[in-house]
Amino acid sequence: MYVDSHAHLQMRHYKDDLDDVIARAKAEGLQAILLPGSNEADSVAGVLLSEQHDFLYAAVGIHPHDVKEADDGTYLRLKELVKNHTVHAYGEIGLDFFKNYSPKDIQIEHFKRQIDLADELNLPLIVHIRDAYDECYDILKGMKGKLKRSGVIHCFSSGLEDAKKFIDLGFYISFSGTITYKNSQAQIDAIKELSTEHMLIETDAPYLTPVPHRGKRNEPHYVKEVAKCIAGVKGLTVEDVARITTRNFNELFNIDDTINDTEIVYKIRNSLYINMTNRCSNNCTFCARESSYVVKGHNLKLDTDPQVDEIIRLIGDPQQYDEVVFCGYGEPLIRLSEVIEIAKYVKGKGGKVRINTNGQGNLINKRDILGSLKGLVDVISVSLNAENKEKYNEFCHSIFGENAYNGVKSFIAAAKGVIPRVLVSVVDMPGIDVPACRRIVESELGVEFKVRKLNIVG
Repeated sequence: MYVDSHAHLQMRHYKDDLDDVIARAKAEGLQAILLPGSNEADSVAGVLLSEQHDFLYAAVGIHPHDVKEADDGTYLRLKELVKNHTVHAYGEIGLDFFKNYSPKDIQIEHFKRQIDLADELNLPLIVHIRDAYDECYDILKGMKGKLKRSGVIHCFSSGLEDAKKFIDLGFYISFSGTITYKNSQAQIDAIKELSTEHMLIETDAPYLTPVPHRGKRNEPHYVKEVAKCIAGVKGLTVEDVARITTRNFNELFNIDDTINDTEIVYKIRNSLYINMTNRCSNNCTFCARESSYVVKGHNLKLDTDPQVDEIIRLIGDPQQYDEVVFCGYGEPLIRLSEVIEIAKYVKGKGGKVRINTNGQGNLINKRDILGSLKGLVDVISVSLNAENKEKYNEFCHSIFGENAYNGVKSFIAAAKGVIPRVLVSVVDMPGIDVPACRRIVESELGVEFKVRKLNIVG
């Protein structure tokens, strides 16, 4: 299930075969296409087209190329047009200092005016930027804390540092077919480092056709090529990228409220994760759930802990997955007896089991639990997260206080003799000595070591 967050189907390029273009988009699994407006007539055409198809949505606005023609009457008529139920965003607006079809000072004036109008209308922004990233950022930064809604930087063409700046303002970054081109290394480097929770995908059809279709007119169903490119860079499946960006799209543009349904089991790549509990014996300062319970497009906020029979029913045949992972947004070994029961089911059906834990299972259950897991767990992944107990206490805030860090290390050392594969991770964040952590894990504890990126979950 895909979305194209930016396509101009109302343009003349589709006048001869629009029905076929829309049919191809539906056949390829597109759930939604957003049609931004470039000027007043284009905005009206996008709304009229969206009224004819239940998976098309509209945005209204004046592109920086056309703002020289806009006046008070233009904005009054756009304000009326927004009352149409198909309109979910304001744009595309912004600055284009590459072609300067409108003078720079006029572009800046109208960009600010349209930001104010979008805020009055409570609509997210679709922002076009070309050769004007610093100027756009300064204007939007000046509005930080004042805008009711954020928006998206459409067809992002800069690098990591610019992307981070706009994300810090609350904006999504949208990637188009240009990331499949040979000269796209700056965008690819940004994709490597950014969380997918901040990304959208688009075609900007009829422009910027992705490889391998370059040279043809672009169409919404080619958005799959953008998803494939991101998936390859991030080590995800195309389905993962489609799900994540669809959720981001629905959340930003307020289109589908079912995105907030809680998931008890959820798939990432070809692993099935079990959302056992949101309870945890740590209150880590770096935990991503402090800002959101969404992981790779899945909402993991639980009202109550799920029951064993429900989890087993949802797992089905575990052999269809590479592994079944006890994880979620909490510490699964808080529910030790339930983990054991489910693991017995998975192993009995020929599946593989991994547990992601903070390593406090013995402290939580007040006994050595590893014997209970023997033969049921193929891999256990433990979060160490610090090179000493002082740092651990500073960042992890365990309910076990001073005993937590040594308890985690003892758990890891004992697990090595019980669980076939033991993997220990730390988050690469300011204040943590990663090389020291590596020495502890590899030399002292004698197990595998992994570094996790801050704020990248799943």
